[in-house]
Amino acid sequence: MTDSPDANDPQAPEGVDAPNAVDEVDAGSPTAGAPIPPSEVPVFVTASTAAGEWVAPEPAPEPAADAGPTPGTGATPAATNGAAAARRRRSRAAWSSRFSLLLVAALVGGLAGHYAAPSANSVLTVNASTQGPGAALLPGGVSIPKLVQHALPTIVSIDVRGSGGEDQGTGMIITSNGLVVTNNHVIADMNEVKVALADRREFPADILLRDTRSDLAILRIKGPKGATFPVLQMGDSDALQVGDLALAIGDPFGVGQTVTQGIISALARTETGISDYGFFIQTDAAINPGNSGGALVDMSGRLIGINAAIVSQSGGSVGIGFAIPVNMVKDVLETAMAGGKEVHRPWLGATLQNLNRDIADSLGLDRQAGALVADVDPRGPAAEGGLKQGDVIIAVDGKDVYDSGGVGYRLAAKPIGGVASLSVLRNGKAAVVPLKLEAAPERPPRDQLTIAGSSPFAGATVVNISPATTEQYSLPHVSQGVAVIGVQDGSPAAMVGVQNGDVVLSLNGEKIQTTRDLQRAAAGSPYVWRLQINRGGQVISSVIGG
Repeated sequence: MTDSPDANDPQAPEGVDAPNAVDEVDAGSPTAGAPIPPSEVPVFVTASTAAGEWVAPEPAPEPAADAGPTPGTGATPAATNGAAAARRRRSRAAWSSRFSLLLVAALVGGLAGHYAAPSANSVLTVNASTQGPGAALLPGGVSIPKLVQHALPTIVSIDVRGSGGEDQGTGMIITSNGLVVTNNHVIADMNEVKVALADRREFPADILLRDTRSDLAILRIKGPKGATFPVLQMGDSDALQVGDLALAIGDPFGVGQTVTQGIISALARTETGISDYGFFIQTDAAINPGNSGGALVDMSGRLIGINAAIVSQSGGSVGIGFAIPVNMVKDVLETAMAGGKEVHRPWLGATLQNLNRDIADSLGLDRQAGALVADVDPRGPAAEGGLKQGDVIIAVDGKDVYDSGGVGYRLAAKPIGGVASLSVLRNGKAAVVPLKLEAAPERPPRDQLTIAGSSPFAGATVVNISPATTEQYSLPHVSQGVAVIGVQDGSPAAMVGVQNGDVVLSLNGEKIQTTRDLQRAAAGSPYVWRLQINRGGQVISSVIGG
C-alpha cells in the first residue's frame, strides 16, 4: 500500500494542457441527475490509455460570451474556461501527499454501480442504431452512454487551499440546493474550496461538516440566489451483491472527468485502516489519485458509495479500490442539513475484539465470524440490554457481521432513537439482545482547555475523558487521564512529539484525572519533566529536560 503521489513526484505527467475530458452536458435539464425510469436504465464505459500515457480529448465548444442563463439554474455561465484550464495545469503540476495518513493510497473518485437483470417490463427498448455511433449495450439493452449523460452533471471537481497546501479531489451533488459530499481527507486542513461542474462553471463552496471518523465531508456550493443543481439520487448499499456491475466517475490526476467500469469485487471489507468505520465496498473499476470523494453509482444511476482509497504499490490503479457505503452518508447529510457540526451515533457501551482461530476454538465455534464482547460498560446501553462479557455478536438487526468493524458500521449507520437487535452466541446458544440507540453521554463534561506555559504539554488542547469524547476522538478505552485533541504548530507540545489522541496519565508523579489537574501540574518549572501517556493502547513513559 502506498501514499498518493507527492507534489514533486518526477513521474507526474508534464506538459499536458488539454481541456477537461468531458462532453458538454445540459446540467440544467429537468431530467439531469434525476432517477432514471425503469425503461431507460443506462450504463457506461470509457477507453483506457497505456500506462503513463495521456490522450487529449477533442476540445469542447467554447460557450458564447453573451450566453444566457443556464436552463434550470438561473445562472449565467462565467468566462471560466481559462480558470478551469489553469486549475487543471496546477493540479497536474502539484499533487499533494496529504493522504499519507491513509494506510492505502488515496483513490480517485468514481462511481461504481450494480446491474441486476431487468424484468420484462423494465428492459430498455433501444438499440445502437437509435442511440448514435459508439452506443454500448449490456445484456438487457442497457445503454452505457445514457448513464454517463445522466450522472456527469452531478459530479464536481474540487480544488482546495489551506494550511495543508493545495489539493484536488472529486465530489457529487446530493441536494438540489447544492450540497456536495466528498471525502474528509480531501478538505482536511483546508479552508478555501472551489468546485467545478461538468459544464465547466466554477463556484466557491463552504465546508458545512467534517466527519473524520467516517472520512466524509459535506460542502455547500455558493451559487447564484435561487439556483438549483442536478442531483445524484442515493441508493441502498445494503442491496449490493458481489458481481454487480460498477461505474466510476472522477477527475484522476486532474485530467478531467473520467469514466471507468468494473464490478463489485467484495463487500464488508473491514481490515483497511482507512477510517474508524471500516466497512468498505471493494471494486475493480479503475480509480486513481485525484478522484477521492467520487461516486460509486449503480446501473439505475443511484449513488451507492463514495470512493476513498486504493491498494497499490505504484500509486495507480491495480483494480483494488474501496468505497464508503452510501448508507453511511445519509446520517452525515441529515446532520449537515440540520446545521450540526458533529455527527452523533449510537453508543454500544462495550469493547469488542475480533475472533482468531484460538479464540473461536476455545468458545466452541466452528468459524471465525462475529465480534467477541471483551468488556461491558455497566452504565451503557449494552449492559442495560443484557449483553455480557464473552458473548459473540453475529448480527445486527438481522444483518450478519463478521468482526468488530462490521458491528461498528452497522450501528454507526443507524440514527439515534429506537432499538436495534443484536444476535449473539452465548455459551453455544443463540440469544437476542435489545440495544437502545442513544448517543454516548458526556460524563464528566469535557472542560476543554489549552495548556499554557513551558511544559511539554504547552500548546496542547485537552478534554476530559467520557464515553462521548472517547467515541468522538477514537480514544483508547481507558478510565483515567485526559485526552489531547489538538496541538499548536511550533509549540513545546509539538516539539516533543505530543499527538492528537494521546491520553495524559501522569506528570511528574501526579496522577491526571481532569484537564484542571494537568493545567495545575504543568504550571511549575521543574528541572525535568516526567510524563506518562497512553498512545493507541500502549503506555509510554518519558523524561524531558525542563
